[in-house]
Amino acid sequence: MFLTNLGLALLWAAASGRLTIANLVVGYALGYAVLWCAQPLVGPSRYFAKVRQTLAFGAYFLWEVIRANLRVAHDVITPTHYARPGVVAVPLAPMSEAEIALLACLATLTPGTLALEVSEDRRHLFVHAMFIEDPERTRREIQDGLQRRLLELLR
Repeated sequence: MFLTNLGLALLWAAASGRLTIANLVVGYALGYAVLWCAQPLVGPSRYFAKVRQTLAFGAYFLWEVIRANLRVAHDVITPTHYARPGVVAVPLAPMSEAEIALLACLATLTPGTLALEVSEDRRHLFVHAMFIEDPERTRREIQDGLQRRLLELLR
């Protein structure tokens, strides 16, 4: 379904005569709508749920990046420093190496956190965080936020 949707987006861009990002996005949205309407003809597909999950994950991650940027910026520009840096071991759900790598990259992309290492048994991800008031809360935020949503999206 994804490839069909991309094909419809390219067809839209070709029909309009301009191959731009904005035109491809419009074509993708129109192709999604066409495929959604044609769903009774072609049968059910997980594609539509995955697209919604991907958009929800993107919005969640963007919100986390904005929130972390504001927190780091506030700490930098105010005379009082609120940073309480430290390292926490975040328990990992059973994950493949690729899923662990993606989780580590996403954690590192969030300002104020840095994935340091994965334990030998692949059960813990060690994360350096700039603001750790409560280590258990920091663990929970990564586990129940980023890790859970990433696994829901990928599986």
